[in-house]
Amino acid sequence: MKDQHIRLKAVYELRLDETGQPTRYFIPAYQRGYRWSATQVTQLLEDIHEFARRKNPQPDEFYCLQPLVLLAGQDGSYEVVDGQQRLTTLLLVLRHFNDRAAKKYQQPLYTLTYATRPDLLPFLESPSDALADKNIDFFHIAQAIKVIEAWFTERENDVEVIKDTFLNKAKVIWFQLAAGEDPVAAFTRLNVGKIPLTNGELIRALLLRSVPGGADEGRRLRIAYEWDLVEKALQDSAFWSFLSNETGTGGSRIDFLFALAARQQGMKPGNDDYATFNHFSEHLNGKDADPAEAWLEVKKIHMLLSEWFEDRRLYHLVGFLIWDGMDVNELGALAAGSRKGELKAKLRARIVERAFGASAPESPDAVRVWLADWLDSVTYPQHRSRIRSILLLFNLATLLQHPQSNIRFHFESFKTARWDIEHVRSIASAELGSPALQAAWLKQALRYLEIAAQDPASVALQAKIQAHLVLPPKEGLAAFESLYAELLKYFHEDDSGEPDNSIANLALLDQETNRSYQNAVFPVKRQRVLELDEHGVFVPHCTRNVFLKCYSPQVDHTMYWTQQDRDGYRAELIDTLHTFVTGGWIDV
Repeated sequence: MKDQHIRLKAVYELRLDETGQPTRYFIPAYQRGYRWSATQVTQLLEDIHEFARRKNPQPDEFYCLQPLVLLAGQDGSYEVVDGQQRLTTLLLVLRHFNDRAAKKYQQPLYTLTYATRPDLLPFLESPSDALADKNIDFFHIAQAIKVIEAWFTERENDVEVIKDTFLNKAKVIWFQLAAGEDPVAAFTRLNVGKIPLTNGELIRALLLRSVPGGADEGRRLRIAYEWDLVEKALQDSAFWSFLSNETGTGGSRIDFLFALAARQQGMKPGNDDYATFNHFSEHLNGKDADPAEAWLEVKKIHMLLSEWFEDRRLYHLVGFLIWDGMDVNELGALAAGSRKGELKAKLRARIVERAFGASAPESPDAVRVWLADWLDSVTYPQHRSRIRSILLLFNLATLLQHPQSNIRFHFESFKTARWDIEHVRSIASAELGSPALQAAWLKQALRYLEIAAQDPASVALQAKIQAHLVLPPKEGLAAFESLYAELLKYFHEDDSGEPDNSIANLALLDQETNRSYQNAVFPVKRQRVLELDEHGVFVPHCTRNVFLKCYSPQVDHTMYWTQQDRDGYRAELIDTLHTFVTGGWIDV
C-alpha cells in the first residue's frame, strides 16, 4: 500500500518521536509476553560488543537488529506488531545506561506499555524478585535485567565504546504498516512458520484481537488474565506430569488444551505443525465467531482436568491411564454425563482391560483364581510391558485401598527417573564379564559387609575382596568366579539353578539404580533403596515394602530374599489387585 514505508533507524532514534517527546510503543493483548532467555539477551550484547571491537571500521557500517513492524495510532503511538522481544530488551539496556549515568546526563527513553501489564512501568522503576513472582512476563524481564547488569559489570573498561555502538551503529529495520491494515493478520502472516511462536500463542492473537462492541477491551483483558492463570497451573510439574508423558521443561503448555479442544471439535490428526492454529483460525474467522465462547471451551477442559487432579482417586485412576497412553479426550468421553462414582467404575474397568489385556470375571472368587493364573503366566523379559503396568497398578491400588490415606503417587518422579523392572534377587553373573564390572560388583558387596555384617565369615570375605581388587586384570578375571560363588552362598543367592523371572521376584527400580546395582545381591539393593527413601528421594511405595520385607509372613533375615518372601509378595499382589478389580471400595 502507498502509505507503508520501510527505513533504518538507529536505537538512539527509537527514543523520541518527531515532536521530540518520548516515543510511545504499545504491545497489544494478542502478543505473547516477554520471553527472551538469558542466552538470547547475552547473544545480543555479545554481537554488538564484537561489532564495536572490529578493526578498521567503515563510517557507514552498522549492526542490523532485524525488523520492527508497527502500526501508527491516531494518538501518535505505535502498536508493535512484530519485534516486541527486541524492543523490550533494547529498553532494558537503555535503562541500564541511564542507571550508570549521573542524573543530569540521563537520556529520555521511549515508553513501552503492555495491554495486559498496565503495572509494567512501576516494575521497571523498581524491579524486585517479589514483584517478579507476580507473573511470567515480569519474571523474564527481571532475569534479563540481571543478565544485563552482570554482563556490563564484567566489561567496565568497554562500556562507553559499547554504548556508542549500541546507540548509533545498531539499527532496526523500521517497517510501518499502512493505515487501516489489520495488525492481527500481519502478526499471523509474519509469525506462522517461526519456531518461537507456538499454536497457542498464535491462537492468543486471534482471541485477543479487537472486535466491535463496547465490552471488547474488558473481554480481552479478562481472557489475557485467565490465560496467565491457566498457563501457570500447567507449569506446575505435578499437574503436568499427571496430564502428560512429555516431561520436558520449559515452553508454553497451553497448546495442549487447544489441541484437545480442536480434536473434540473434529480436527483430524495429521503432520501439520500448525493444524491446531489453522483449526481455530478457520473457526474464529467465521461470521458469527465468538472468541469468548471458544476460550470458554478451553477453560472447561482445564477445569475438568483440574477436578481429576484434585480428586485423589481420580488422580490415580486417570494418571495410570494417561501413563499407559490413553488419550485424554477418550477419558473425557467416559466422563461425559457420568457421576463421579460411575466414572471411577468405568475407569477401573478400562484399567483392568489395558493392564491385563482382558475383562475380569464377574465372580470375586473367580477373579482371585484368574489373577493368580495371570500373574503366574507372565515372565521377564518376555512380558516386560505387561509386568511394568501391573507393578505400577499394584502401587496405585495399594495407596487407594486405604481411604484415610492422603499419600499420592509421584507421577513426576516416576516418569522423569524412568522407573523400570528389576529383579529383587540377582539372577546370574553372565553380565559381569569385564574386570570393571566385576570390580564394581565386588565393591558394592564389600561396602555392605563393612557396614552391616561383622561376623567371622563376613570379615574373611572382606579380606578376600580387598585382595582380589588389587590383582592384575587377567588374574582377577580367572579368580572372580570362585569368589563370586562364595559371596552368593554367604548371601543365600546360589545362581546354579534356573533364574527366577517370575513377577514375585520383580519390582520397580529407578534407572540409575538399575544401571548401577542390577547384578547386586539383595542386601546391597535393599540398602540402596533405603538410602533413597531416607534422603527423601521418591521410591514407589511397594518397592520400599518389598525391600523392607513388609509382605513376608516371617522376617528371619534382612540379608536374604527367600522363597517364603517371594510367596508372601505374590500373595499380596493377588490380594491388592483383587480388591482393586472387584472395586467395592473405589466406586464410592
